[in-house]
Amino acid sequence: LTDGDDAALLAKGIARTYATENLRFSLLLPKTTLEEVNSQTNLPALVELTACPGEDYRFLFVAKGGGSSNKTQLFQPPPSLLMPGRLDAFLIDKVRGLGTAACPPYRVAIVIGGLSPESCLTHAKLASCGALDGLPTCPSADADGALGFRDLDLEARLLEASRHFGIGAQLPGRFLVLDVRVVRLPRHSASLPIGLSVSCLADRQIWGSIDRDGVWLEQLEAHPERFSPREPIDSKPAIPLDLNQPMTAIREALGRHPVGTRFSLSGPLVVARDLAHARIRALIESGRRAEVPQAFFTHPVYYAGPAKTPPGRVCGAFGPTTAGRMDADLDFFQSHGAALVTLAKGNRGAAAREACQRHGGFYLGTIGGTATFIADRCIQRSKLLAFQELGMEALFQIEVEGLPAFTILDDKGGDLYATPAPDVPRHHLP
Repeated sequence: LTDGDDAALLAKGIARTYATENLRFSLLLPKTTLEEVNSQTNLPALVELTACPGEDYRFLFVAKGGGSSNKTQLFQPPPSLLMPGRLDAFLIDKVRGLGTAACPPYRVAIVIGGLSPESCLTHAKLASCGALDGLPTCPSADADGALGFRDLDLEARLLEASRHFGIGAQLPGRFLVLDVRVVRLPRHSASLPIGLSVSCLADRQIWGSIDRDGVWLEQLEAHPERFSPREPIDSKPAIPLDLNQPMTAIREALGRHPVGTRFSLSGPLVVARDLAHARIRALIESGRRAEVPQAFFTHPVYYAGPAKTPPGRVCGAFGPTTAGRMDADLDFFQSHGAALVTLAKGNRGAAAREACQRHGGFYLGTIGGTATFIADRCIQRSKLLAFQELGMEALFQIEVEGLPAFTILDDKGGDLYATPAPDVPRHHLP
């Protein structure tokens, strides 16, 4: 029994877990409207409690992933969209627009309808977690129809359409989407909210319960590799790229190969993401460039943020973050001789492509959802360079060995995802 403030007790458990386990603090608190500080506890937590029948307590734990959560979208088209062919075309266009920034292959969840926009998006999130899989699979005219239903035929059509986008699981291919959930809900006659939510390949949810017999957690798959294809698409070896050389030599080496070429990176990388970018840009714009560590100008920039370092390890989990969030800063930094080679995950927009062509830059992608692999197998050393107060978003320098990467944007305007063609190399990344 509790004193009734169950949300507060759950928050205490979250704080204790983040204090004792090797996770990553990513919750920012506002100091002012424009300034923020890391909470260092990953609190406050979003805890929603709903009464349900019976005596047991059922939980759905969801750890937010920025890349996938940032893909959540709400559309409010006119109800006339509900016509044969028009709805399919609309949804196919939105799924294609997801790109690769959120670690595909995806579970895509689409909710059509809802009693409010907020309700539509809530149901979309639940659907992406598999929480609505038990809905009826055909509409009902009686009171049960108020629950909505899953449209299996539309799910199948969208999944098949995704196989022909030419965008695969982080490389050109057929498997951008793993599966699809389409939920149709009641709606107000004047509104047609449509919610889109994505769950990335790194599942971040787990079910649990408490009942008279104890505390229970869902048993997760221990060997997901058994679902992977056994035959590689292309077993060509990666091209070694030594990062212990001037930036001009690194760019010359990259420029000799087309987009899609796979490299094995060894040498120094500077690690900087959202908050470090903002801090560095402010220093340069205010005439204080000398306060920016020189390594930011001389080494490739890896968009990432580490988890806490476990005992006996070089660093904590250290996977790439979504590159597109840094697009707005890329031209500025490259014009000042920095970030001429960047490394992260996912596709980037026209602004980044044009900046690389204008300044002779390159953007390399590595595989999202592999943070522990990168930390254990590829990172040899890690040190703090600046901005310690930013926590995991501080500026670091790391030494890597054998880090897999492939060219997405080059200095000639090439974009692996914008123009995937049959002759673009499709390399298998083990």
